Amino acid sequence: MSKRNVLKAKLDIIFKKLFTENIQLLIDLLSSLLEIPIESIKNVKIKNSEILPDSIEGKFVKMDINMEVDGKLINIEMQYGKDYNYKERTLFYWSKLYCNELKSGEGFEDLKQSICINIVNFPIFDCKEYHSHFAVMEKNRHEVLTDKCAIHFFELGKISKNANKHNKKELWLQLINAETEEEFEMLNQSGVAPIQEAVYIIYQMSEDEKIQEAARIREKALHIEATNMRGARQAGIQEGIQKGVQKGAVDIARKLLKRNRPPEEIAEDTGLAIEEVRALSVNG
Repeated sequence: MSKRNVLKAKLDIIFKKLFTENIQLLIDLLSSLLEIPIESIKNVKIKNSEILPDSIEGKFVKMDINMEVDGKLINIEMQYGKDYNYKERTLFYWSKLYCNELKSGEGFEDLKQSICINIVNFPIFDCKEYHSHFAVMEKNRHEVLTDKCAIHFFELGKISKNANKHNKKELWLQLINAETEEEFEMLNQSGVAPIQEAVYIIYQMSEDEKIQEAARIREKALHIEATNMRGARQAGIQEGIQKGVQKGAVDIARKLLKRNRPPEEIAEDTGLAIEEVRALSVNG
């Protein structure tokens, strides 16, 4: 029996399709990640459930789930590829989430609790814990300024590989992180109904050629994005090194000029052009 070519739920387009088209699974995920009773979640309104064809190939498209849940604003983002500025990025998106809902004529007291949930496929904090929860608080007393700001990070690489049917938060994160049929089958054996349903839906999607092709195109676009970002970062590092080397050579040249060393010798010793050394002697 041949193994399935199973889709990965941590690919953002699959993540969004899985949870926007199956609201009960989304509710169960929210309950587990935020550690709130599932029966307390009464009303979920997804604001951006559509997946536009252009967004599949868009390298810098944000494939998030933006919703209002019982008067709270919640945004879930699955970040597949590494983003070196992700902390700043999520803070920016939180600020937009918090401010954009305030309508003309409303007071600041009408601002809603805004929660960003980031599930990331790369290490972001130097700690063992897979879940990091940030709030605005006083630095010394640890007094929380307001409950209207909450930013969560879940690092998939720190999740245990052993399925524990009594820890639904970890089961959901293991399912999102799963890449092989063996991993999905292990989760299926947990006996936890929402997890089993999610596995079944992923298997169904994996048999759909159109979804498979969309996933392939999306993964390729994200790979190109990651490659370009790494290239830009390396170019920036190299440029910084070159500027540092140049500044060091200039500083040495200035010191040697003060000691009355001939410009020709300074140019040879520092690697600067003779014109640059002579310009330093004129301008100090």
